Amino acid sequence: MKTLQDYIDKLNKLNFKEMYNNDFFLTWEKTDDELEAVWTVADALRFMRENNISTKVFESGLGISLFRDNSTRTRFSFASACNLLGLEVQDLDEGKSQIAHGETVRETANMISFMADVIGIRDDMYIGKGNAYMHEVSDSVKQGNIDGILEQRPTLVNLQCDIDHPTQCMADMLHIIHEFGGVENLKGKKLAMTWAYSPSYGKPLSVPQGVIGLMTRMGMEVVLAHPEGYEVMPEVEEVAKKNAAASGGSYRRTNDMKEAFQDADIVYPKSWAPFAAMEERTKLYGEGDTEGINKLEKELLAQNAEHKDWACTEEMMSLTKDGKALYLHCLPADISGLSCETGEVDASVFDRYRNPLYKEASYKPYVIAAMILLSKFEDPAALMKKLEERNVPRVFK
Repeated sequence: MKTLQDYIDKLNKLNFKEMYNNDFFLTWEKTDDELEAVWTVADALRFMRENNISTKVFESGLGISLFRDNSTRTRFSFASACNLLGLEVQDLDEGKSQIAHGETVRETANMISFMADVIGIRDDMYIGKGNAYMHEVSDSVKQGNIDGILEQRPTLVNLQCDIDHPTQCMADMLHIIHEFGGVENLKGKKLAMTWAYSPSYGKPLSVPQGVIGLMTRMGMEVVLAHPEGYEVMPEVEEVAKKNAAASGGSYRRTNDMKEAFQDADIVYPKSWAPFAAMEERTKLYGEGDTEGINKLEKELLAQNAEHKDWACTEEMMSLTKDGKALYLHCLPADISGLSCETGEVDASVFDRYRNPLYKEASYKPYVIAAMILLSKFEDPAALMKKLEERNVPRVFK
């Protein structure tokens, strides 16, 4: 697409009205048109920035970020997205808040939201907790708005929970769309979402779950591969099966990494912890059982070490379609011989795909900004037209 009007015309053909004044929790809760609207607006915002058109649609307001797990890409992507639209970011550091003194979720949510337009939360480490917490925050600010405490209801964007990582997977998908020349070219393409060895412990399930929950929407042949014992949430697999049936694609699971890589168009080798182990860890943390947590960690590290052959090597990549499958990773990857002795991917493979990987990551700020804009403005197409007509440069020259 070469003009902003092309994106506007595409947007006007989609039905996304339910996104207005709503949150973004899980990709499979959104319609095909709503997902397409996010990608279209993300591309439009990128086009505008690259063409020096200001996308500042807020003159004031806050974007509140709450990260209960470490983050580089998502943290800076959220800040970039808010700034792109004209919002300032304030990080909620729970250690510096009154939460330790018994402040409730409802109270915290309202106190941080007096002039907030969006709240982004990452809470991905504990099964049954993260997504539930996000809903509690959303319900609290919604009620605060109804009761007249808040002048506006902040949009909540899931920056990664225990179930899904929607901003990551939507960015991954936009990268795939661009690499293959459009959504219409994805039907029948084989995507291998595979476990890979990592010397670290307890990586969340949300990326593999998000991938199988989203990529099956596109008519793709999605294969989930992992050693026995590294299962993901069964309810998310059911989502993947239903999505594949509806889209004309397929979904299956295998315990053979080579089988998954064979003739694959796209590979996504990444480590994650077993669902059963994550459930056990959540229980142990809830009980404050430090000894039990340390014991579980040692067991999981030993379990991981039994599968060091699950790695994205040059040999594995040679099995893919023409030996040139698109390699994806949410980053940071455990790179053998570089960031660790033995890890998820060979250094030579990673280095060959380094630029595409960084490009993959670069879509995330625009995806997050699109999620915010579609929630906060009822007619984003008209809004973008006004921004173009206003013609305020982002950078004055």
